[in-house]
Amino acid sequence: MSFLSRLFGSREAEGSRDLEAQLTRLEAEAGSARAGYQGTPYNKAGDVALRAGDKNRAVAYYGRAIDAFLEDQQREAARGVANKIIRVHPGAVRTLCTLTWLDLAAQHKATALLHLRDYVEAAREAGENDRAADQIFEMARIAPHLEFVDAVADALDSLGFDERASDVRGWAREGGAPDALHDDEALTERCLASAVDSARRGRSSR
Repeated sequence: MSFLSRLFGSREAEGSRDLEAQLTRLEAEAGSARAGYQGTPYNKAGDVALRAGDKNRAVAYYGRAIDAFLEDQQREAARGVANKIIRVHPGAVRTLCTLTWLDLAAQHKATALLHLRDYVEAAREAGENDRAADQIFEMARIAPHLEFVDAVADALDSLGFDERASDVRGWAREGGAPDALHDDEALTERCLASAVDSARRGRSSR
């Protein structure tokens, strides 16, 4: 083995040890953090893994950060980390679902429509039509914004759920579903609960 090979091999090994040390420290920090502070170390661990070129590990840490932030009802922090996942893995089906719920919670109308579109496209490509149809049907059931409800009807058509699409269009014609939440606080609470549930179910398939 040449001197240069030994030199670069030594540096790579040192870099790997340093990476593992950083990640171990951040995991320990998250494990000992009090409620409300666990998400930040996991988010940092994701950044460290991403800088090291380990995208799969980065996504896993970001996912844990999202879970922690959602459990603590820090929805904007969760949204920020979710967007990191989408930049690394644009077709992350469950993360797109979580983002759409968070958009509805915050009443970000334009972004909700964009994430709805991306979620449905990713779900179709991943063969998750049934689950996506369930999720967006529930979104339409509580969403107070008719433009979003109309978009869900079109999305259900594209997923192959014509009867549900017809039901949702009927809600739109009547000014919204019977269960639509027009109270901001109630809408936020319901959407956050659904975002938490979506994130939990998607831990292994973000």
